[in-house]
Amino acid sequence: MTAGAILSRRFAWAAERKIEHIGVQLYTVRDAMKEDFDGTLAKVAAVGYKEVEFAGYFDHSPKDVRAALERHGLVAPSAHVDYQSLSPDTWPKVIEAANIVGHKYIVNPWIGDDLRKQPDAWKQASATFNRAGEYSKKHDVQFAYHNHWFEFEPVDGKLPYDMLLADCDPNLVKMEMDLCWITAGRQDPLKYFAKYPGRFPLVHVKDLKKLPPFPAEGGQNFGDTVDMAPVGGGLIDWKRILAKSQEAGIKHYFVEHDKPSDGFASIKASYDYLKDLRV
Repeated sequence: MTAGAILSRRFAWAAERKIEHIGVQLYTVRDAMKEDFDGTLAKVAAVGYKEVEFAGYFDHSPKDVRAALERHGLVAPSAHVDYQSLSPDTWPKVIEAANIVGHKYIVNPWIGDDLRKQPDAWKQASATFNRAGEYSKKHDVQFAYHNHWFEFEPVDGKLPYDMLLADCDPNLVKMEMDLCWITAGRQDPLKYFAKYPGRFPLVHVKDLKKLPPFPAEGGQNFGDTVDMAPVGGGLIDWKRILAKSQEAGIKHYFVEHDKPSDGFASIKASYDYLKDLRV
């Protein structure tokens, strides 16, 4: 290789971006969180993570959660809450807790089967999301929705994900795109990034060893029958997708594995891959 070629490759490497703000969705190590909340956060920080995303506080108060994060040099930009928590009676308490912990985003990760079977289910969901987003915005918290794969099964000829993006106010409702589940749903994230730039400040980063059958027999599952892998250990082309992070508006990347055999080994392998990735 000539000296010019070597220099060219070095300049190309320098021009590429590394992934900033690599976090972990604590659902990945949920069993450990139940047994040892503080110790698990310590292990997560020891891997190198600076950011975490909660899926429940495991019987800890918001004040205690904030103290534990500070103790281990962590921040929690976001947290997941169930659809029922968006009701007018409970939503103000959720946002109050978010401000104590320091969340900048609150994400609804799942719409239940009962609601999805109702007529105009996605219109109802959009209205709920807009209302929740309007309230949270007034209290300095951004609302967002996290997809699985049922959003990519057509309803009356339309994809529910497209309905949400069309009917939700883009300032009040952002999207946390799960890059694994959209792949399982046979959709291309880059098409959504191009059509809806800036709508995706959060993403879930997890990998697949093989594409599962789609649509799923019996409906969406929680990863029980899907062959997942640590990031970089599967079939998803991360360099291609994350090269469009700026167009998408991605600010936080949360590693996740729904059913890891060893949660800590999984989050370490994913972190090591992403910290060395250049896009």
